[in-house]
Amino acid sequence: MGPLSPTRTMRLWGPRSLGVALGVFMTIGFALQLWGGPFQRRLPGLQLRQSWASTPRPAVPSCLPRQRLVFLKTHKSGSSSVLSLLHRYGDRHGLRFALPARYQFGYPKLFQASRVKGYRPQGGGTQPPFHILCHHMRFNLKEVHLMPQTVLCTVPLCLQRDIQLTGSPCRQAHIGRADWKTRQGVRFNDRGHVQRRKPFKEPQSWVLAWICLQDHARVLHVMPSDSFFFSIVRDPAALARSAFSYYKSTSSAFRKSPSLAAFLDNPRAFYQPGARGDHYARNLLWFDFGLPFPPEMRTKRGNPHPPRDPNPPQLPSGVGARAHTLDPNALFHPVPTVADGHSQTSSSASLDLGSSSFIQWNLAWLDSVFDLVLVAEYFDESLVLLADALCWGLDDVVGFMHNAQAGGGQGGSAVGDGGLTAEDRQLSARARAWNNLDWALYVHFNRSLWARIKQYGQSRLDSAVAALRARREALAKHCLVGGEALDPKYITDRRFRPFQFGSGKVLGYVLRSGLSLQDQEECGRLATPELQYKDKLDAKQFPPAVSVPLKTSRLPSP
Repeated sequence: MGPLSPTRTMRLWGPRSLGVALGVFMTIGFALQLWGGPFQRRLPGLQLRQSWASTPRPAVPSCLPRQRLVFLKTHKSGSSSVLSLLHRYGDRHGLRFALPARYQFGYPKLFQASRVKGYRPQGGGTQPPFHILCHHMRFNLKEVHLMPQTVLCTVPLCLQRDIQLTGSPCRQAHIGRADWKTRQGVRFNDRGHVQRRKPFKEPQSWVLAWICLQDHARVLHVMPSDSFFFSIVRDPAALARSAFSYYKSTSSAFRKSPSLAAFLDNPRAFYQPGARGDHYARNLLWFDFGLPFPPEMRTKRGNPHPPRDPNPPQLPSGVGARAHTLDPNALFHPVPTVADGHSQTSSSASLDLGSSSFIQWNLAWLDSVFDLVLVAEYFDESLVLLADALCWGLDDVVGFMHNAQAGGGQGGSAVGDGGLTAEDRQLSARARAWNNLDWALYVHFNRSLWARIKQYGQSRLDSAVAALRARREALAKHCLVGGEALDPKYITDRRFRPFQFGSGKVLGYVLRSGLSLQDQEECGRLATPELQYKDKLDAKQFPPAVSVPLKTSRLPSP
């Protein structure tokens, strides 16, 4: 058969055939566009919204913002500033907060789900889901998130002497003595769950010698399984300075000491194990994370405090102007090592770090639970990484510093101690030696932060940080009197006056006059301290049951 003539071709491809072909092509194109979306969302490097970049914004966002959040608010680490942005984000998007009845979840006791206002355990009736859990607590994972039919290791350590005092619901027959070798066959899965990697040398039932919780009848589930867990840490040297000023009237150890230098010169002359408020005086970060303390740092009553010792903590020999150069790697190798036939003692060997295995297991457990840990000394860099992880925009993480004391600050790296006098550097070294577990925490999460930065890209990070700071400066000039934080004596509006506590003045903000109604609302959100914002969210989620006269203050929360 010869080639088709033009006339014959037109007959074969009539109007009906052309319509069918056009429909087929449109269907294929629509399917490709639909299937391509999920693959594009999985591409790395597309997590931040386009407002951070100079490229045009796409019609469809490359990722979905995460709105199920658990933030462990640590003390004196810049966490109030993070809490402010969580308050604003949740308020703006109508999210539901897991709120305490007052302002903390029973701190310094471990977090209990029953302290969440409006919480009902599974089977206790329907309730709207919680989106954000972020107020002060001592972390307790099994009360925050526990899926049914799981074995959750809440304490990654077998305390052979104290195993009977743990209150573990595990059956008595399954509790046995074990040494560190039994742990070599265990690794942590997501959210602290135990996953066996290789057979145990000892009986498998001994894995329950880990202080575990196995309770299938009592399922607590405050936050959903897809929640994003994050927190923040600070250099213990800077934290000690801030804590001493803020908690001097609260901690008996600080209250008896005339100065921080005097306290760190001989801390055990002031520090009493188990004394009220003395958890503020040593390893405060470790305490806030709800981690166990080594056996040698426990009292007879089981309190997480070291026994009294008339001798002060020993610093490395030759500690002076170079004390700040302690090798962080030595934290996990505190015993002398031998290399090339010569005995080499780490510069941190005398920092009384306790068992290096104990520290490593606790840090490994934290890594399995927390998706991100911010570092106060690199606050803006941390916010950029947080926005990237949550698929949030620039205005979602920009904000003002809150609960900052006059003369304080959290910018710049305190680890290098640059610009400090020899006396200040020695003070920093003593603070890190005394808060040895906090120092291990800080070094570990400082490393993990910079590993994330390397993956993110340094030039990309620098550009995002510059945009964040420029936006913050522009908002401060537009919203605030003086464009900065002010002494509380200038703040007459009770909505913006921060709670004053400790020996230092806590700074706050005053809004400029002449702002539009819309700007007043947004600038007010930026300037509202954490306690007032918590009250605002409380009234929003739990409105008073009766009408309140205009001259009457808000009713107490039910």
